[in-house]
Amino acid sequence: MSAPASSLSVLRAEPRSGDRARRLTLVAMSLGFAVVQLDVSVLNVAVRAIGASLGGGVSEMQWVLNAYTIGFAAFILTAGALGDRIGARRVFIAGFALFMGTSAICGLAPGIGVLIAARAVQGIAAAVLVPSSLTLLNHTYTEPAARARAVGMWLFGSSLAFAAGPLVGGLLIAGFGWRAIFFINVPLALCGMTLARLYATETHGARERPIDGPGQALAVAALAVLVGATIEGGVRGFGSVPVLAGFGLAAAALAGFVTVEARRRDPMLPLALFSTRAFSVSAVIGLLVNLLVYGLIFLFSLYFQTVQGHSPLATGVLLVPYVLAAGFGNIISARMVRRWGPVRAPMLSAALLVAACLGLVWIGRATPYPAMVVQLIFLGAGLGTIVPVITSELMGSVERSRSGVAAGTLNTMRQTGSAIGVAWFGSLLSAGGGFVSGLHLALLIGAGMAVATAVLCTWMER
Repeated sequence: MSAPASSLSVLRAEPRSGDRARRLTLVAMSLGFAVVQLDVSVLNVAVRAIGASLGGGVSEMQWVLNAYTIGFAAFILTAGALGDRIGARRVFIAGFALFMGTSAICGLAPGIGVLIAARAVQGIAAAVLVPSSLTLLNHTYTEPAARARAVGMWLFGSSLAFAAGPLVGGLLIAGFGWRAIFFINVPLALCGMTLARLYATETHGARERPIDGPGQALAVAALAVLVGATIEGGVRGFGSVPVLAGFGLAAAALAGFVTVEARRRDPMLPLALFSTRAFSVSAVIGLLVNLLVYGLIFLFSLYFQTVQGHSPLATGVLLVPYVLAAGFGNIISARMVRRWGPVRAPMLSAALLVAACLGLVWIGRATPYPAMVVQLIFLGAGLGTIVPVITSELMGSVERSRSGVAAGTLNTMRQTGSAIGVAWFGSLLSAGGGFVSGLHLALLIGAGMAVATAVLCTWMER
């Protein structure tokens, strides 16, 4: 009589098939994206508590957020290609394990330097999770309608985590301190790894495809130096020699990256993908929208805590309408596309973003919350309705064998936008004129980016 299977043997079990397996695969993939988003929204309400505990001002808190985003954005293309090369299921599980370990290190960090370093590696783990989860969904749901619904649910799961982040973060900080916001990732990771082992089907790898080391190094250099120069620009001034040198070095690294990718036989980022209009426009819209929204949410998290004196828990509650609107937008996005089409639907989303930014330009230090809640809802709804559209359009514009690279490209553009948005908008607070003046300028810039997004949608239609 055989011995009972151990928990390790369960994790090594072959995946099961059928509709139930497809649904639980969707749960696992959504959980993978959810923890990535949870760590974004949780940190927004925790930055002040972390600064008080470990030391640091606005620029250090920008690095706590952006170390994660830089690792995410810079490595996601390699992670997508790695999933295409050795199998997305294997890569997804490894990414979850790394995310779990680095979350524990973040929770135990003795100083701001260790936290920033651990956040960077945690961002690399996030980069592994997101494209491999989207690739597994793309292979599990092969019918276009079913795939669109699955992608919508995948995004909805991340939005729920993003929505829960401020509240969960505020409660954990109030009850256990800021370190608890990282430890919560451990049980979530264990659950996601188990479901993936049991129910996800491995993709067929293309082992002959090499890893693009030079391209990866140049991508990290370009993004890290660009974000660093932007953050320091708010402190030193954008005309200072070190900041200008940083921007020049970032431009040189970016030019080198494009040159290397154009000459390689198997590049990390196949530039030919951008010859497809749906692909290129969707990728640029992803960058602009994330730059706008994540930059503004960072500022409003600081505004509620620093300017209006709210606690992390209260700040989380005040941001709930925004994140719930984003989650609801994920749900209704497919219906909007059916009614207005994949071009007019994101144009309506862009109009919501314009209205949100312009409607908030007049706020001051003592503005009552009811006077800004509708605009925050518009901001979340604009993000939530536009992201599923551009994701589905971009993924549908490439062959399934390149889905990992396509998913990596979109998320690279989006996370690059997030990093630049936090760095750029945060630098406006440090550049003089006061917090509220910097917030007003960021809102005007955001409105211009939303208008540019609407124009890009019309260009895609032509």
